[in-house]
Amino acid sequence: MIHPHDRFLKALLSNPATAGTLLRERLPKEVVELLSSDPPELVEGSFVDEELRAHLTDRLYRVRTVTGRTALLYVLIEHKSFPDVRIGWQLTKYMVEAWKQWEREHPEWERLPAIVPFVFYHGAAMWRIPDEFLALVDAESGWRPYLLNFRFTVLDLGRIDDRQLSHQPTLRAWLLAAKYATRDGQQIEVKELLVEALVEVPDEDFRFLMRYVVETYRSYDEPTVREIIRRVRPEEEEKMMSMFAQDMIAKGEQKGRQIGRQEGRQEGRQEGRQEEASSMLLKLMWRKFGAIPDWVTEKVRSANLELIEAWGENVLFANSMDEVFIDRH
Repeated sequence: MIHPHDRFLKALLSNPATAGTLLRERLPKEVVELLSSDPPELVEGSFVDEELRAHLTDRLYRVRTVTGRTALLYVLIEHKSFPDVRIGWQLTKYMVEAWKQWEREHPEWERLPAIVPFVFYHGAAMWRIPDEFLALVDAESGWRPYLLNFRFTVLDLGRIDDRQLSHQPTLRAWLLAAKYATRDGQQIEVKELLVEALVEVPDEDFRFLMRYVVETYRSYDEPTVREIIRRVRPEEEEKMMSMFAQDMIAKGEQKGRQIGRQEGRQEGRQEGRQEEASSMLLKLMWRKFGAIPDWVTEKVRSANLELIEAWGENVLFANSMDEVFIDRH
């Protein structure tokens, strides 16, 4: 399950028609009204640094305007739980790389194409980062007219009502799946709406969406996944569950490791308290009775916390080490 968000969102935006619908619905009106009716053309490649691929995905599109100009729409997708405050800097670097690529392809250029940046965010935390590059620059306010700056549009799925994610049914299903992939605590609540949305998507999209759900919805166990498939495409249930078997096993192992780590931390804390209590008991016995024989040290060190605490109470009344270990209950 390597970077499922990256794979999912690239697939979502690789379809020119789907990408065109999303951009027309979410870009500023001033941009959209000057775009031609042609779908955007996907420019192959990515400008995202390798080390950032785990939480950033990008797509670059070439479009025509109604006046015949060529422009570029650059979509940067942030899928961390918390948005990166340096997103404006990331956009700047990637836009420069896009212009450099344009220069290589058009060495005789006279004017650069416009690049309209667009940030797609589906993390769990609300987006609160300023939508302009200059917010990252420490400069005197009077210098602003002379400094590099641009604004970027942010689509924060968390701010949009589930039924208003898109007017196009298939795109709405994709965006709904993406929205709740990072919201573990709300995945069970959205199950009915997800089923309703999945009914409207083509078979190929349904299989892709369900794989993404299996990979990223940590609240969905095997019975839940099976129920969704049965309600949407009952004839696909056994085939798809067979396809997802390895993913479900991996998810179970991952959950097991998480539980194991939690139990391990609890066990570690218990052992720490036990060791601290045994050391304190031996210190009290030494102060009251003097030198501690090996058999006493071994007995105390091997006892459980409840027993050590009971012996600690006995020290107050015991006249010998033997009396410390008498059961007084």
